[in-house]
Amino acid sequence: MAGLGKFLKQAQKAQKQVELVQQQLAARELEVSAGGGAVRVKVNGAGDFLALTLDPEFLKEDAAVVAQTVLDAVKQAAAQAKALGEEEMNKVTAQFQMPGLF
Repeated sequence: MAGLGKFLKQAQKAQKQVELVQQQLAARELEVSAGGGAVRVKVNGAGDFLALTLDPEFLKEDAAVVAQTVLDAVKQAAAQAKALGEEEMNKVTAQFQMPGLF
């Protein structure tokens, strides 16, 4: 049973580190631009969208072009936030993987 106690302590430590990483990700901002900078999307590392900025001149373009460019920027921002989150969480979870459990 001594192994179980050690495992539980490691799990608690891992949980605290995960919570810390989640807080750090929420505080970290990423900005993505598309359309030569006409569309800018700001997202945090937790994947929350914070801002969308459109160049007024770009809005004079065809509506389908504007929509596609905005969609591309949003997808790119979401992908970057997801990749950052996974990268940071993998750093934490890699420390606590025990042979035979994962």
